Amino acid sequence: MALHEQTRKAASGDSGKAASGDIAFRLLAWYDAHHRELPWRIAPRAAAGGARADPYRIWLSEVMLQQTTVEAVKSYFRAFVEKWPDVEALAAAPTEDVMKAWAGLGYYSRARNLKACADLVASQGGRFPDNEAGLRDLPGIGAYTAAAVAAIAFDRPAAVVDGNVERVISRLYSIETPLSEAKPEIRALVERLVPQTRPGDFAQAMMDLGATICTPKRPRCMLCPLREDCSAILSGDPERFPVRPPKADKPLRRGAAFVAERGDGAILLRKRPDKGLLGGMTEVPTTGWTARIDGATTTDAAPFPAHWRRAGEIAHVFTHFALELEVFHAQVKSDAPEGFFWSLAHDISGEALPTVMKKVIEAAIPGATKARRA
Repeated sequence: MALHEQTRKAASGDSGKAASGDIAFRLLAWYDAHHRELPWRIAPRAAAGGARADPYRIWLSEVMLQQTTVEAVKSYFRAFVEKWPDVEALAAAPTEDVMKAWAGLGYYSRARNLKACADLVASQGGRFPDNEAGLRDLPGIGAYTAAAVAAIAFDRPAAVVDGNVERVISRLYSIETPLSEAKPEIRALVERLVPQTRPGDFAQAMMDLGATICTPKRPRCMLCPLREDCSAILSGDPERFPVRPPKADKPLRRGAAFVAERGDGAILLRKRPDKGLLGGMTEVPTTGWTARIDGATTTDAAPFPAHWRRAGEIAHVFTHFALELEVFHAQVKSDAPEGFFWSLAHDISGEALPTVMKKVIEAAIPGATKARRA
């Protein structure tokens, strides 16, 4: 059977909805020709002879892609699968090593949940559940990730709805309801469109369409395979969708950070508590700022007496607040206080330092967080 006819039959499935099947058919045909090459993907099902994606790689990539761009994830994904090529290997890895490998990706609760999920799956024979309900029982897997793994790795007809898909659907149907309230409506519309065959390719096609054609700004509508059905094009202003309420200003928090350096270039660090913001990551001493309160901003709050000098200020934006830290630096000769440890200069780049702490250290000691030779 010709590929073109296979794709049409796959898109139509058993739903009997001609309009939905036609949309899926044209989207899958576009995906077969224009899909992105990504390190966790296999070729479109129609061109791969029925090969299936590795559930471990799909799960890992989807967790990494939460709140993170594709380009940022690629190198992290490759490094992870090189170190830990399957879920059993990841489960066997020390948590500290996983946190170090995650450093820089942000949203560090994802890394803790990733390890917990790997541990559980490995303890149950190393096989991921092949359906949404089973996947949602695993640590750190919510509705979106469960649907994505079920569809892409197991060909389940699940409605996979990320930000790209929300944008495509909002424009396709000119949804006037603000996005925060329209999510159930969008999910219901996606469920109607999902074909019974090739649902994984359909999910990835929707994502690719939003990422490469139906972009937030200046969408390339003339190249869109769904332009004949898109009511936002007819309105003349597709960028108006999805409708969003005005953004609220993020609160600004302040504090101070203290970079203590030993004569051999080692830097004093400590591990943050496992729970909470930046949980389980490594940091230099800071004052008690949180998402809700400011910390002290002067040397009066230093962790121990030293000749602290101001080294500048850094700014960092978290999901719910912005942070400004006064940075202080001191040369010290003492042993590490209880709860702290010295990290040698050539080891700093491998520590589990979140981006905000890398900024702090760089402000005090330029180049300190870059990879060095011993």
